[in-house]
Amino acid sequence: MDRLTNTVRPYAWGSTTALPELLGTEPTGEPQAEMWMGAHPGAPSRTDRGAGPVSLADVIAADPERELGPDAVRAFGPRLPFLLKLLAAGSPLSLQVHPDLDQAKEGYADEERRGVPLDAPHRNYKDANHKPELICALTPFEGLCGFRHPAETAALLEALGVSALKPYADILRAAPADAALREVLTAVLSADHAETAETVEQAAAAARRLAAEDGPYADACAAYAAIAHHYPGDPGVLAAMLLNHVRLQPGEALFLGAGIPHAYLGGLGVELMANSDNVLRCGLTPKHVDVPELLRVVRFEPRDAGVLRPEEATASGEEVYGTPTDEFRLSRFVLAPGTAPHPLDDRTPQILLCTAGKVTVRSGSGSGADGSGTDAAATLAPGESVFVRAGERVELTGEGTVFRATLVA
Repeated sequence: MDRLTNTVRPYAWGSTTALPELLGTEPTGEPQAEMWMGAHPGAPSRTDRGAGPVSLADVIAADPERELGPDAVRAFGPRLPFLLKLLAAGSPLSLQVHPDLDQAKEGYADEERRGVPLDAPHRNYKDANHKPELICALTPFEGLCGFRHPAETAALLEALGVSALKPYADILRAAPADAALREVLTAVLSADHAETAETVEQAAAAARRLAAEDGPYADACAAYAAIAHHYPGDPGVLAAMLLNHVRLQPGEALFLGAGIPHAYLGGLGVELMANSDNVLRCGLTPKHVDVPELLRVVRFEPRDAGVLRPEEATASGEEVYGTPTDEFRLSRFVLAPGTAPHPLDDRTPQILLCTAGKVTVRSGSGSGADGSGTDAAATLAPGESVFVRAGERVELTGEGTVFRATLVA
């Protein structure tokens, strides 16, 4: 197996303390937003197989079938199809959606054909892949996920008592759900920004009032008021009011499929996604917002937030977060002291991440996909991880929590 050295991304919305607390390091005073584990070209993990540090992306590229297994290469090509992260939000992320696979292929091909540079600030598609993702809370975690049912949003907007929001409430009550959501989101994002800014400030003041009254909208309005504080006058604040507000407790998760608008607001979590960087933003950001393309990708479907809890532990002690994608599978092991070793299936490549306690990953007979390899063991503290190639048999011992990122076998 390969012990990984991982990159921490210092995005402005990152917490200054959450990752240092998990890793047992001193805060630098700067935001530490995400730690990436995998082979994404933007920040690949590094490992050392005896000849010095090397990128995990290069290790895989040198012999994909040996590292990933022939089944994974046939299904997803010669690259690790998922990216694992620790995500620490200290302030709201941008409100965003991700394309489905066909939309990503079409969008990427179109921008390539038009010669839009990959690093252009107005570029929408960085690659030709979709980006389903799963976030699992390690601490209490707050976010927005999916459109609330229109009648419920209409009631919220009416409770705010802002006259400029009344036309939106009327549309949400009168039109079919998908048409109403499309019309209101289009109006919010296309309106004159000066007029919208005034409405946002009025809505934020009303949200602060409702948050203080401890009524049925208190939690959601506290979140909207906080968003408006970070992004004053941003039309994304009004777009956020169309979405379900959700609080996750540690161990609970959200799955974000294609076209589902969402934003993470605060907390520390484990995030697993397809290996893509395609994001279309709806607001809460100084970055490019392509309203026509966004409206093409968004799925205007009301839904509950859909909080996931892990399936009951199997005989091996593995708890699985079920999702409708083959490119990744997230599970966890909560190891108690004195229990027998937990063997892991060896058919697919995997990344193992410790988030609590101290856990030892021990390799068995050392067979890689080509039959090579040696026995090895790695003891992991919180925030430490290993890559295990396909065909390598490993088992877990110790006391703590390990998250396992792999493929659907």
